[in-house]
Amino acid sequence: MMMITKECYQPTSAATWTGRIDGTDPDLMRWHQVIRTVNLLESPLPALQPGERGVVLLGFASDEGVRRNKGRTGAAAGPAALRMVMANFPAHFNAHTIFLDAGDIICNNGELENAQLVLSEAVKAILIAGYLPVLLGGGHEITYGHASGIRQYAQQRKSKTGFISFDAHFDMRVPGEEGAHSGSGFWQLAQDCKQSGEPFNYLALGIQKSGNTRQLFNVAGEEGATYVGADAFHLHDKDTLFAAIQHFLSQVDEVYLTTCMDVFAAPFAPGVSAPAGNGIMPGGLFLQCYRAILQSGKVTGADIAELNPSLDIDNHTARLGAAIIFEILMAYCGDDSLD
Repeated sequence: MMMITKECYQPTSAATWTGRIDGTDPDLMRWHQVIRTVNLLESPLPALQPGERGVVLLGFASDEGVRRNKGRTGAAAGPAALRMVMANFPAHFNAHTIFLDAGDIICNNGELENAQLVLSEAVKAILIAGYLPVLLGGGHEITYGHASGIRQYAQQRKSKTGFISFDAHFDMRVPGEEGAHSGSGFWQLAQDCKQSGEPFNYLALGIQKSGNTRQLFNVAGEEGATYVGADAFHLHDKDTLFAAIQHFLSQVDEVYLTTCMDVFAAPFAPGVSAPAGNGIMPGGLFLQCYRAILQSGKVTGADIAELNPSLDIDNHTARLGAAIIFEILMAYCGDDSLD
């Protein structure tokens, strides 16, 4: 049973989704006109009918992990900023799409571990109901809760889980004195995989030498992680990137896909705790890689992490994060006639 309580959950008000209205014909509709809000405390997700595809947006309003990691807080406001930007997107969905907003999981009183547990249960319930969870961060502590829910779902299906992260950092640091944080998610997942006798399948794309100590490179190697550095994106090394992605995808059945907004160059993503002056560019090669992962059909859940609206400039980072979410939905339930 899902352990969501009113102390750690905030449903989204329907009034949150507002924006421009050009009309009510299907060809004129925008996201705010087609999305439906659901309260997970009051009712289960509506059953999908044969032929329908469902997507559930779920926020993780937490930056406790960022605080513990000695970063700049503010990412807890990320889900609200993403919703505001996404509201006016055109609804290029096929006719059999069910699009829901299930509200936010909240980290109260610094109880991150409990919030991550609740998040994992919510993700598992969304998957069991047949929907694709698309999560709105929040700090990168979102990874442990989100990916744990996918792992539990995959275990029930006896399928292999893989983790793909676009990030400047490995996020494989050992938890500190206060416990888990925004930089420990993949280390925690590696330990969980060991305990259950599963392989730890992790591909990190966009890693920066300037953002990771030698110890982190050593830990990644010891745990069997695969990575491709940011230089491959800078130098347009498509062969290396696609070989790594395709090899990884061939080894797994279910993929957790996360994008940390600090993987991008600071002019495109200033609203993060740790901006990267030499981060990757968000167009071109990144989009080719991202779309290749989505088009594999193996993505079981995806999220955006580390958007900090208090540090953003004219919503640049929020708009980029929202555009990535748009890519996810187009790959999963987009209208094929527009291709």
